[in-house]
Amino acid sequence: MNLLERIRLILHMLRWRFSWSKKDLDYLPAAPVSSKFITARKAAELIPEGSTVFSNGLAGNARCSVFFWAIREHFKKTGAPKNLTWVNVGAQGGRGKVPGTIEELGLPGLMLRYIAGHLETCKAQLQLAESRQLELHTIPQGVMTLLLDSQTHGQNHLRSQVGVNTFLDPRTGKGTALSANARSQYVAVDADEKALLYFLPKIKIALINAPYADAEGNIYFKNAATWTENIPSAQAAHANGGKVFVTVSGIIPKSESEINMPASDVDYIVVHPYNEQTASIRQRRYWPMFCPGATTDLRKAAQQLRFINNFLKITPVRGAVEFALARLGARVFADAVNQGAMVNIGVGFPEEVARQLIEQGLSDQLLFTTEAGAYGGLPAPGIFFSAAIGPHHLESSLDMFRRYQYTLDVAVLGFLQVDSAGNVNASHRGERLTDIVGPGGFPDIAAGAKTIIFIGTWMAHARFELHDSGLRIARPGPYKFVKQVSHVTFSAREALRMGKSVFYVTNVGVFALTPKGLELRQVMPGINIERDILQACPATIHLPENGQVQIVENSVLNGKEFALQLKKTAPKKMMPA
Repeated sequence: MNLLERIRLILHMLRWRFSWSKKDLDYLPAAPVSSKFITARKAAELIPEGSTVFSNGLAGNARCSVFFWAIREHFKKTGAPKNLTWVNVGAQGGRGKVPGTIEELGLPGLMLRYIAGHLETCKAQLQLAESRQLELHTIPQGVMTLLLDSQTHGQNHLRSQVGVNTFLDPRTGKGTALSANARSQYVAVDADEKALLYFLPKIKIALINAPYADAEGNIYFKNAATWTENIPSAQAAHANGGKVFVTVSGIIPKSESEINMPASDVDYIVVHPYNEQTASIRQRRYWPMFCPGATTDLRKAAQQLRFINNFLKITPVRGAVEFALARLGARVFADAVNQGAMVNIGVGFPEEVARQLIEQGLSDQLLFTTEAGAYGGLPAPGIFFSAAIGPHHLESSLDMFRRYQYTLDVAVLGFLQVDSAGNVNASHRGERLTDIVGPGGFPDIAAGAKTIIFIGTWMAHARFELHDSGLRIARPGPYKFVKQVSHVTFSAREALRMGKSVFYVTNVGVFALTPKGLELRQVMPGINIERDILQACPATIHLPENGQVQIVENSVLNGKEFALQLKKTAPKKMMPA
């Protein structure tokens, strides 16, 4: 990017920072419009005490900010609505920093219980749960979307293999309840003991952020960055005799062919001109790069988003060692994955792997997807996570997780811990409730993917140095490879049973999951296998039967003449769940 482009993006972010609390809770469009149109304050008054409320959106995408603000103000003024059961699928918090998130509702008494797939960003709710002022629960994101569909069809349970032999399984963990004061449990072991049964309180109120409505109350998703659970949650609420509230950025002329939700599926509409398409970007000034059919230069757009994340310090500053790790992950990916594969990319180092694949010109040979429903294009990083640059089309997260059950070829995911058996902890940083990350869509994605590549650092807070002779551990830190993980988010035993290919990519080398546990397959130049891995690591690491461990090529370390090529062979078959 040139200097002018960088200045433009910096000014864009500064405008957002100084206007991100801007709101108008009393806005009402001028007549003639349907009687469905109300103010945000009125919407807050219409939510009954003790309701089960579902809010849509994921990360910075399509946040229901105006509803959060209105409910907060109404509660502080009147004490209502109180004792709500609140449900959302993806991350909706602001880490205690960004306004207009679910954390606006982190007030004692407003929520009785909170159920979400991802919890790390919801600092206010975690703190309330820590002080026993809120019941805290978690259910995997994909399972939650399928439960919405179950409620639409008059059922309230889902039989699933997702979570078997993990912390969600009552036989091996504590189930969906996270806080000590949680009085409910939303999972049980199926009668045949081969699967789990998940449950969800019946949704009575669905809160949706969509781009536009027409004067009659029909809803349009065009120019959205994601659809998430808009349609499934609305259908579930109505099936349960509840109400659907939609906030839109403005009113447009009616277009029959473009209607995504007819007015008959909507009860109330709040127009809020400050609604966002995605973080920092007002819907009224949407960025076409996030929309299907975009003619944007994909690589240039990816550079712009990366610059924004670096400017905001959302994406950690990466150095030569981290870039080498990302190249190693990309190398493992290319060696294991076929052209045309459907791919899911996690947050953090997996995003760096995706960047390497894109820079190598392989994006046209892969089908990237996001759990929020972006099909095709390039996965957007950082605060834009779950959107995509130039997606082929958008669909609901329900439809995407259905795809993941049967057609997901490869997932690149991060980890907090890995143990001797190959189990992964990706959901709990510690034992306190404020340390919880939440499983997110990790269990669903890992259950569906035929090949899984975990990538992360060998140690926490360590310092590695690159030299002409290779990599060296300059300052050790706590090992992430341990004897036994504190919480199992990914079950190695289930992966082996289903015939998955599983790799663990780290600074020191590459490990593979085998029936005997972790096997070291590749080692970085400069790393001593005995001293730096086998004798030092708390986890049990095995060597190949022939004792030969491949040394990673120098191009991975220094990036010189680094080149990737995907496999062309037919994908392998996997045993059904």
